Amino acid sequence: MHLRSPRKPIKRALALEYDGVGAPRLTAKGAGEIAEKIIAIAQEAEVPLYEDPHLAAALSQLELGDPVPELLYRAIAEVLAFVYDMERLQEKMAAHKPK
Repeated sequence: MHLRSPRKPIKRALALEYDGVGAPRLTAKGAGEIAEKIIAIAQEAEVPLYEDPHLAAALSQLELGDPVPELLYRAIAEVLAFVYDMERLQEKMAAHKPK
């Protein structure tokens, strides 16, 4: 009998840009160390992070600059709603911060 150790999932990171016109576009993607760098840059810029390994795997098939395919619009709408909510929360917290 041979026991396999469970495979560690590949860490992926992607960045999307959405200007409100057309579909969001893939602006960065990477796995492993490159994913870590993308995440670090996003954190430095205070960009909200959203984790969904299945969506990341699907988007990683795109080439940089490609628009998100219509099949993924619903999933991307959830990401955009999350980002919008996080931005509103940060604004509220900043407004109530003592000076």
